[in-house]
Amino acid sequence: MSPEPSVVQPTAAGTTAAELVESVPQLDDSGANTADRYDWQAAMATADGLAMFYDALGDDGRLRPECQDKIVCEWQEDWVLYSGEDVELVSGKHRDPSAGAYTTVNKLAGDGGLAHLFNRWAAMNETPLCRLVTSGGVGNGPPQHVLAAAEHFRSMRSATGTVTVNSEHADIVTDLRNAIAGYSDDTRTRWEGTDSVPALAERDRDAEVARFLAALTITDKQVQRDHVGFAAPSMYIDPVLERMGVANGPAAAVWEAVLTVFRVRMKARGRLPYGGLPLVLRRGSDTSAIPPETRRTLAARTVTMGDIGTAIATALAVPGGFKPVPRMPLTSRLAVKMNVGGCSDNAVERALSLRLDYQDYWSERESGEATARVERKRFERLLQRISDHATESVQPDGALLWRRLQTEVDAVEQDSMPAGMEADVALGGVCDLAGQCKVWFGPRFDVDAVIEDIRMAQEAGS
Repeated sequence: MSPEPSVVQPTAAGTTAAELVESVPQLDDSGANTADRYDWQAAMATADGLAMFYDALGDDGRLRPECQDKIVCEWQEDWVLYSGEDVELVSGKHRDPSAGAYTTVNKLAGDGGLAHLFNRWAAMNETPLCRLVTSGGVGNGPPQHVLAAAEHFRSMRSATGTVTVNSEHADIVTDLRNAIAGYSDDTRTRWEGTDSVPALAERDRDAEVARFLAALTITDKQVQRDHVGFAAPSMYIDPVLERMGVANGPAAAVWEAVLTVFRVRMKARGRLPYGGLPLVLRRGSDTSAIPPETRRTLAARTVTMGDIGTAIATALAVPGGFKPVPRMPLTSRLAVKMNVGGCSDNAVERALSLRLDYQDYWSERESGEATARVERKRFERLLQRISDHATESVQPDGALLWRRLQTEVDAVEQDSMPAGMEADVALGGVCDLAGQCKVWFGPRFDVDAVIEDIRMAQEAGS
């Protein structure tokens, strides 16, 4: 989707937040997100959906028939919550533990997405609420001052209906205003004015930022993507099933069923009531501010409370259809070492594949070149030096070491690489050395004994 200008346009009096969210053009469409980011965002959106579903249940544990609450995925922000007249834009930002907390206001505005949230909030006439959901923490100093200012301005708005900047929070408001302007060209242009539009005074810019903070909530330190699958059933599903009066329900199956709905909607592939039928007879009879094409797009991205209820009921009726697929036993030295070191399943699968690519590379060369074997030994000494350097100061956990090794291999000069070898294939060389127990992804242990235990457990269960 092509970027659209985000300058606030005049709107009819009484336009609701929901109408603005659906009718104001998007800045972009997030179709290029990575699979890992999508999955974590889908999980966090699912958690929000389950919280809304919980609140929508009546005393009898059934969904109230009048409930029209819904969530729209990948529209304006990562997802949008609708409940009555209230609308909340939510930005989901996963942050690996190695990246640490947001330590500056600039990082909150850029990496944390507050600048983008502010832009969308302003484009919708300041009507929605806003929330940042992140697995990262908010560091001490200025980032914590942002949280304190947001809490202060929310209280002020709740008590008086208006928001004004006082001396206690003036500096952090100005810092955030400068950070937003640095990351949002549209906002900066609107504030600084054009030949036909005068600039906005700095005090008015600060007042606008204060009103944004009054609409903002930051939910930090959420579950990391590697742990969501284990934690979600007890954290998010058990309370819902208890409220529904379901004792000892298959929480893992229910979680997978509801998460699947959000995964599909995150990719704008939801079922449409009218399928692929064309939009016909559009002769000006539609008085809605939302074009039919946009309504079709939104329908594919929308999760209603009824959708969630249907997913839960289906999983309760047929839990076996939604139970997570069991992991295949890891019985190679490389896979076992990476697993014990804490590497993800995706990292293990990639490592196994890269190791095969590396072995194929040398098999082909050694079959026709007399000097290839000598070159291979020289190169593997370099890889061992790289792995030694990656653990020189501290022995990191396997997941961090895997990323550190990749960074070190990527930095190797091309003239130090064997002819025609890519960096990924070279990383496969590190994996090959790990398979020979020359590289470890954590403290040394008896890997053969672990493999034997796995095989015995597999035989006992078969």
